[in-house]
Amino acid sequence: MRTPIEDSGFTPPAGHPLGTERRTVVLAELVAIAALAISTIVVATVVSAGIARASVADGVVGHEGSLFGIALLLGLIFIGIGGLSLPHRRPRKH
Repeated sequence: MRTPIEDSGFTPPAGHPLGTERRTVVLAELVAIAALAISTIVVATVVSAGIARASVADGVVGHEGSLFGIALLLGLIFIGIGGLSLPHRRPRKH
């Protein structure tokens, strides 16, 4: 039977001594952080440009502003409830 993996990610296994891998791990983390930051900026730019070009909110808000406000409020409430209802996992002590 395989032993469960305690830590995942960029850290080496617990029984493995660190040597020159430390620099490689730091470089991999920096590349991952930079890629995530750049892709988040690109996605935000594309989505905001698409929303501005489509101007969907103007048509909805112009005719039925109160209904749009209620739908937006309910959506935010559902998102909050969903975030609060996630199960909290506590690490097991051996």
